[in-house]
Amino acid sequence: MTDIKTFDHVGITVADLDSATAFFVRLGLQVEGRAFLEGDFLDTVSGIPDARTEIVMLRPPSGGTGLELARFIRPDHVVGSPAAMANELGLRNICFEISDLRATVAGLAADGYGLVGGIGEHEGSWLMAYVRGPEGIVVSLAERIG
Repeated sequence: MTDIKTFDHVGITVADLDSATAFFVRLGLQVEGRAFLEGDFLDTVSGIPDARTEIVMLRPPSGGTGLELARFIRPDHVVGSPAAMANELGLRNICFEISDLRATVAGLAADGYGLVGGIGEHEGSWLMAYVRGPEGIVVSLAERIG
């Protein structure tokens, strides 16, 4: 059995790569690179013959785990449930620890991204909120307060 060395990235497939990238850059991630992929490597790994995709890799300023956003040029993407809630099977949310949750939520609301529920406080130590981002992606924002 192979031991995991690191948690490198999470991948999310989107229809509008520019919009999704702008959303996560606004949260504070930085673009590490942008590229097109096609050919034997992508066909083999994805199991999709003749695939072509464009990807953007983002990482926090401090480094660490990345977020890979991918837009399939071919074949066409398959629509998921943009209104998925936390009890639906699949990727539930991605979470970022931030420094000012209320200001971030207000800024995202001004950009048209609303809360899924409300801002909750856990045992005087964390504030947390789910924001529905582009294409229904649920982003959990957490601020350590205690």
